[in-house]
Amino acid sequence: MQKTYAEIYRAWKDDHHAHWREAARAIDWFTEPTEIFNSTQGVYGRWFPDARGNTCHNCVDRHVAAGRGDVAALIYDSPVTGRKARFSYAELLERVNAMAAVLVDQGVEQGDRVILYMPMIPEAIFAMLACARIGAIHSVVFGGFAASELAARIDDSAAKLVVTASCGIEPNRVVAYKPLLDAAIDLARHKPDYCLVLQRPELAATLQDDRDIDLGAALDAARGRTVACAPLAATDPLYILYTSGTTGQPKGVIRDNGGHMVALAWTMRALYGVKPGEVYWAASDIGWVVGHSYIVYAPLLNGSTTVLYEGKPIGTPDAGAFWRVVEEYKVSVLFTAPTAFRAIRKEDPEGALVKHYDLSSLRALFLAGERADPDTLRWAEAVLGVPVIDHWWQTETGWAIVGNPLGLDALPVKHGSPTVPMPGYDLHVLDDAGHEVPAGTLGNIAIKLPLPPGCLPSFWNADERFRVACLSEFPGYYKTADAGYIDDDGYVFIMSRTDDIINVAGHRLSTGAMEEVCAGHPDVAECAVIGVADGIKGQAPAGFLVLKSNVSRESSLVEAEVVGLVREKIGPVAAFKMAICVKRLPKTRSGKILRGTMQKIADREDWKMPATIDDPAILEEIAEILAARRIG
Repeated sequence: MQKTYAEIYRAWKDDHHAHWREAARAIDWFTEPTEIFNSTQGVYGRWFPDARGNTCHNCVDRHVAAGRGDVAALIYDSPVTGRKARFSYAELLERVNAMAAVLVDQGVEQGDRVILYMPMIPEAIFAMLACARIGAIHSVVFGGFAASELAARIDDSAAKLVVTASCGIEPNRVVAYKPLLDAAIDLARHKPDYCLVLQRPELAATLQDDRDIDLGAALDAARGRTVACAPLAATDPLYILYTSGTTGQPKGVIRDNGGHMVALAWTMRALYGVKPGEVYWAASDIGWVVGHSYIVYAPLLNGSTTVLYEGKPIGTPDAGAFWRVVEEYKVSVLFTAPTAFRAIRKEDPEGALVKHYDLSSLRALFLAGERADPDTLRWAEAVLGVPVIDHWWQTETGWAIVGNPLGLDALPVKHGSPTVPMPGYDLHVLDDAGHEVPAGTLGNIAIKLPLPPGCLPSFWNADERFRVACLSEFPGYYKTADAGYIDDDGYVFIMSRTDDIINVAGHRLSTGAMEEVCAGHPDVAECAVIGVADGIKGQAPAGFLVLKSNVSRESSLVEAEVVGLVREKIGPVAAFKMAICVKRLPKTRSGKILRGTMQKIADREDWKMPATIDDPAILEEIAEILAARRIG
């Protein structure tokens, strides 16, 4: 008889090791773990320290060996190029072996770092798995990332080799990657030995004879070769994923092999409720942690079919793009960011395009990456008619801290809450002095150490930086840097980043709570609230509103109504007097709104263009609007 979430979470709290020992049985180990956790190793301890295995073996080889080679492993769908492809597990194994052979031929060995500067194409996944196969440590950097940012990652990782493509395809333009890579290598102190360049039909790159290798030709020559899976320690790094650091130096989040496999395999069954052979689609990018965990590794560990989508939620060709993919490939579970649904809703407020597609295969929608406001959740529930499940996690954790376990016993939904902590996470809400606060009180969300399997053990070559940034403020805890509260039922509410808690005349207020009210206005598609410096109150909130495409009313009327709503729902204490309609909000490529940068512009502080921004022109528009309104 299957256990409930409450039973599993209680059992985990009673015996952490027993829970993860059982979960580890889903992995095909070369050397089985006998020690589940060692508290004396690493910064806060290491999981499965005596086990050996290989992530690529578990993602690909074992499914072929089990007679499932004909099952679809990867579906590639590219509306920006018109190309589609399917790869069975047997075909995926052949392609990964060829990629691994090419890497080995260029001298890549276990422990070497390989940067993947790639668009959303199958070869990017082949390269990730090939690195995992031979024990090289991959570091995916968004294709098209600025040369200076790419150079910083080349230097920090001391990458031996770069795998890239000639270009990336955006809905309205072709982005040449090779000139950016060349500029990055010129800037970098460390010089990679070789660059493997995949020539795409849309744009050919000029190759340098002494350094650049035609990846397509090399793969063709390597077809049919076999490269053995390296027997790696569970604690050996699988990848480094860089996030922007507050000092300007990128933070390299490390993911290990063993704990990562155990945690992700468990989530596919217990959290997402996906079976082997079912189609699972994480509509994200492999440059983000969601793409690592749930486009590549978790679905393949589970023996499912994963979708790699080179397109957008709107504009490729319209706001029905997601529904076409769900229908065509019979997607069972869709996972994307709330901002994707806000974009769809803005273009198709009534959800009319949903009716043009057969979505009967879809069992659930999962949202993460940014706070899912209740209004967007309700809209998605109404138009899709399936459970819409918010869950909360971070690049550092690699999988959900808080979620609603669809694969166990889905719990009642509370709009605005990603539901309850997953086994492995002991959550506490602390005040700034580190004291626990009562239920329902806003505070700092912290996780009692140790972090569970799959979470980062440290930053790349920066243990002390990890301690200072994440572990020192609240001794014995990992600081999430998110603010929120836990209610009397144990439901967690994540309201904002701690940096987004504003102080208005001595009152600590959540911008997330104000955004929730703004988003509830029927004409508002999405919004952002920031704190602006105020000579009397310290800070005052300012709301930025993007209206739905079908709204024809004067924006000033909507602005006044939103101000009234916030004063009604939150009260005069919020001092919310400023609502501004804008055409677009500045976002990262994953859809996160750049509130911190907006605040610096409003306060006339020094700021620089974020490396991950989707469209730099939007920030310039915001700056002009703020100047025109004489804000700041």
